[in-house]
Amino acid sequence: MGMARTTVRARRDADRAGADAGAAERRKQILTEAGRLFAKQGFEGTSMREIAAATGLLSGSLYYHFASKEELFVAVYEANIRAVGEAVEGAIEGIDDPWECFEAAAIAHCEALLTGEKTSILDAKFPPVLAQVRSQLIRARDEHERLFDRLIAPLDLAADIDRVLFRLHVLGALNSAILWYKPSSRLTPADVARHVIKVLRYARQGAATAEVR
Repeated sequence: MGMARTTVRARRDADRAGADAGAAERRKQILTEAGRLFAKQGFEGTSMREIAAATGLLSGSLYYHFASKEELFVAVYEANIRAVGEAVEGAIEGIDDPWECFEAAAIAHCEALLTGEKTSILDAKFPPVLAQVRSQLIRARDEHERLFDRLIAPLDLAADIDRVLFRLHVLGALNSAILWYKPSSRLTPADVARHVIKVLRYARQGAATAEVR
């Protein structure tokens, strides 16, 4: 009797684990397709019906996973921010030199942003229709920006350089590439990032030389 109960319980646990895995995979698929459509058509230009169709779901079934389009957008935004952050963390692992580390982070950031489906996930502006979830989006963005603050801290910048403005300048330059970059460009995403960092380092060296003179 005890053995039978154990077997039944094990089957139920296995079924539950399988269902959880299936739900997780479905959620991942929804986030991928929603991200692609949001990137192409914008938040307001994308309907839940379109997202459901892209994932092979009925519109009503999509609401089982996400209560609203706003909630889904936040989930997509957070997932993309997290993916970029993980790419950056992986790229800087084992690099000790502050500027080399910073350049590696910029390259990883740019490659994650421009490779594959392009999406303005790090856009500093959100449409007014997202006002109710704006604080959640900003929270996710701020977490990513704190990673760059940590990388900027050890850089040998001039004393009068505001490091917050420096970070905004760097990320602004990297993120703006999404507006003009084309896969057919002679430059790779890594080239774009290297150039941004090179300009900053050159300006820093020029300023240091001027101070010595």
